[in-house]
Amino acid sequence: MATHTLPRAAAAAGVPDIAARVRPAPMNVGELIRRAALGDDLATIEHLMLERTASHSRALAAAGAYTVSSGGKRLRAMLVLLSARLGAYDFERAARPAVAIELLHAASLVHDDLVDHTMRRRGRVTVHTRWDQHVALMLGDYFFALSAGELAAESDPRIIKFYADAAQTVVEGELRPVTQVEPLDVALKQYFYKISAKTAALFEAACKAGMAVGGGAPEQVEALGRFGHDLGVAFQIVDDVLDFIGNEAALGKPAGNDLREGTLTLPLLYAVAQSDNPLLRELARTNRPDPAAVPQLVAAVIDAGGVSRALDEARRIVRRAHEHLALFPPSQPARALIDIGDFILDREV
Repeated sequence: MATHTLPRAAAAAGVPDIAARVRPAPMNVGELIRRAALGDDLATIEHLMLERTASHSRALAAAGAYTVSSGGKRLRAMLVLLSARLGAYDFERAARPAVAIELLHAASLVHDDLVDHTMRRRGRVTVHTRWDQHVALMLGDYFFALSAGELAAESDPRIIKFYADAAQTVVEGELRPVTQVEPLDVALKQYFYKISAKTAALFEAACKAGMAVGGGAPEQVEALGRFGHDLGVAFQIVDDVLDFIGNEAALGKPAGNDLREGTLTLPLLYAVAQSDNPLLRELARTNRPDPAAVPQLVAAVIDAGGVSRALDEARRIVRRAHEHLALFPPSQPARALIDIGDFILDREV
């Protein structure tokens, strides 16, 4: 994926506008963690997650360890920790919501893969594929319970509320798919509701929880929530873009996988709206692609400018996210939050 430049509208966070500079290569997760100085803290979070998956059930313990060790960027945990660092940082306290948000995310992925009959994630077979659907169903429930357990000792009831609301939103979003590609305004309304529920809700909860742990004022908690929500929306847009242009080996799934599964995403919506390509017009009529035509549809979406327009939208939303940090003075955590936005735009997997 090509490197993208972004005007960083975050002077209030101590970051100059360097839109004219082009980085030689996209930032990877390791570099992001190094810049954020989160290596030790995230290593502890990873250890705690593996520790929490211990169970009297051998199947749950094995499937839980398999899921946690399968990788992941831990962006949601990073958002909790960095948001907490904007205030009075206490790692012992911040660790619980950081672990909880990653377990909540893992639960949603296990159930999502089960519902969608997804065979692979991150290049590995999914839980229901390696074990069976019953283990996957129980593991998702188990992770939800573990997440709630992490917050049982939390003294601030708002944090529990943030996560409970996010979990409810994620579940509701799963039952509200994008059902049409035209008219564009209706399709966009469905799409942004879907990704706000599916992805942005957990990013928002992570930021709000971290700021609450850091002792932030109500307006700071809300500002960080808006920042997290916008980051989550941009993250999902880029994820949907990568389904068209990402490296298949790195993604762990073939290009056009969303199309094969009948999932309608932003690059496709924009492409249909601005192209007379017969393949896209047929898709607009049926709302269900012919699996055999997926490679041609992928090329048609790219040629019609659907990918580039979707990336433009992601850049705009990240710029808006950065503006929510204007409430905070310049600091290393604020700079690291800006870096997460850049990473989201530049990431290749």
